[in-house]
Amino acid sequence: MSEPITTPQPDGPTRPWGAFRYRDYRILWGAMVMATLVVWIRILATAQWLLDETGSALMVGAIGVVQLVVQIPALLWGGTLADRVDRKRLMALANGTTCAALLALGLLNAAGLLTPLMVYAGIALTAASQMLASPARSALVPAVVPEKHLLLAASTDTASQNAAAIAGPLLFAVIAVSAGLTTAFLVGAAIALPAALLPGLIRADGRASGHDPAHARRSTFAQTREGFGYVARHPILPGLFLLDTGITVASFYREILPVLALGLFAGGASATGLLGAANSAGAILGSFVALFLVGYRAKGMLVLYASLAYGFVLFGFGTANSLWLGTLMIALLGAADAVTVAVRQTTVMLTTPDHMRGRAFALMIVAAQTANNVGTIWVGAWAAAIGAGNTMVLGGAISVAATLLIWRFWKPIREYRSP
Repeated sequence: MSEPITTPQPDGPTRPWGAFRYRDYRILWGAMVMATLVVWIRILATAQWLLDETGSALMVGAIGVVQLVVQIPALLWGGTLADRVDRKRLMALANGTTCAALLALGLLNAAGLLTPLMVYAGIALTAASQMLASPARSALVPAVVPEKHLLLAASTDTASQNAAAIAGPLLFAVIAVSAGLTTAFLVGAAIALPAALLPGLIRADGRASGHDPAHARRSTFAQTREGFGYVARHPILPGLFLLDTGITVASFYREILPVLALGLFAGGASATGLLGAANSAGAILGSFVALFLVGYRAKGMLVLYASLAYGFVLFGFGTANSLWLGTLMIALLGAADAVTVAVRQTTVMLTTPDHMRGRAFALMIVAAQTANNVGTIWVGAWAAAIGAGNTMVLGGAISVAATLLIWRFWKPIREYRSP
């Protein structure tokens, strides 16, 4: 694996905030936080506009169809581009596209010309640009942070993204209530602009290193297929992706929190909001826990331990007899999940050569998003058939069983030790 291109490593002991000691990481982190805020503003502003203008829940639901159609192809293409072109320029172009799309939506709405078709076009552009930027950004982290601090960077990213998932909706609510949706679109564009400009300030080389010079002459399709082949042959990544997929499909609860709030605690919107906020807060806490585990070299076992904890906490969530106990359980679910996400991202960085990282990250995200969508269907169907509590208990049983199976039969994960 090629050595990361970064500034000289500061002396001194490792600290949980150690990733911020690197100038290029601070810039990359700033771009990521702003891009995450913009995603939430875009999601909520477009959904609210469609609901206000059409009054149709079906029109709002069609957002998911638009995103599903564009995101997976854009993600696979983005992963290949991240290994083919300058990752900093790719991030800048993607975030710049988001900025332009939101600016257009805001100006069209101000002029009274915005239509649902235009909104769907804006959603398609911004969803695709988000997917184009994501693998490039993840693949760039090892170029700006030394290898020993990659878990710090991944944990910091996870905590920051969850914090932005709380701040973004709050920011949208304040802007939409006080100034309207036109201003929300324009503020989103204003935040996306520095997210597009910041990557240009990074000093580290944005191009992937270590590949054959003939690599760039191969077709994008051939390079994407090469990425599939690499991940399939990898000793660790298929097991990690399979574990995450199995657990997520059996237990994905975020998209149907209203169903769980009603079925478990006879609660309405306030209970849903409380559970959602607790889950994000728990994820932030779990990310900080991962920061203190940077010296724990058995990263594969760390994923297995956190996955087991997740499965057992699902039992607690499914059998909780009060909203406050359920709030605690869902916070712990968020914490356990955050640990697995941070370690999984770090493992991709540490075990994948630089010229394959974009495609490896793209496939990791594709697996996660597919599992999220299938999991929403699975959990919703079982909740209707056997009840919300029994569905979570079933998910806990499947999660524990999946973890023990991977533990038993995927030896490279058990034996993996980070440098």
